[in-house]
Amino acid sequence: MKKLLVGLGLALAAGGVWAGGMERLEAFVKNVKSGRAEFTQTVTAPAKDGQAARAKVSSGTFEFQRPGKFKFDYKKPFAQSIVADGETLWLYDADLNQVTQRKQSQALGSTPAALIAAAPDLRALQADFALEAGPERDGLQWIKASPKNKEGQLQNVQVGFQGDALAALEILDSFGQRSVLKFSKVEVNPALPAATFQFKAPAGADVIKQ
Repeated sequence: MKKLLVGLGLALAAGGVWAGGMERLEAFVKNVKSGRAEFTQTVTAPAKDGQAARAKVSSGTFEFQRPGKFKFDYKKPFAQSIVADGETLWLYDADLNQVTQRKQSQALGSTPAALIAAAPDLRALQADFALEAGPERDGLQWIKASPKNKEGQLQNVQVGFQGDALAALEILDSFGQRSVLKFSKVEVNPALPAATFQFKAPAGADVIKQ
């Protein structure tokens, strides 16, 4: 009987975490229609040949407007931009002066960006992702999202919320590479001008269509 009660208690506790995490995600998708933040991204590749894994750190700003518009503007250590205007996904590398252009409907799908900016509601997210609550850590509530389409490069994404605000993303790809994005100075539902998500290739840049 004691084991049964302990098991029931664990199940109820897990259910409480699930409800809390789901409530945070649902509130974010439902109520946060636009956002602006600064971010720091740490990318760690799997260790090779007994060597310690090396981490690369970059930083910049992030803006989004639901549904389907976002902009990652990397400032350090190299200038890069990733812009989705609702129809086209643009990737600009300033050092190479090169632009990659892809149809957004084919590029997003089951990606971290879909979790943040693309899905209009929770049901749309559940069509593409299996959602699972994770334990609270670092003062954040977490949801683990695993794409139902197993053919992509994404293994899973963990989304961390502080209250109803997006605080962190932890992305694991199929090659074992882990990217951790931490957001700061988060603004919820700012008025973003339409020009924020308009991209024009710089003069002389090579444009590659995929």
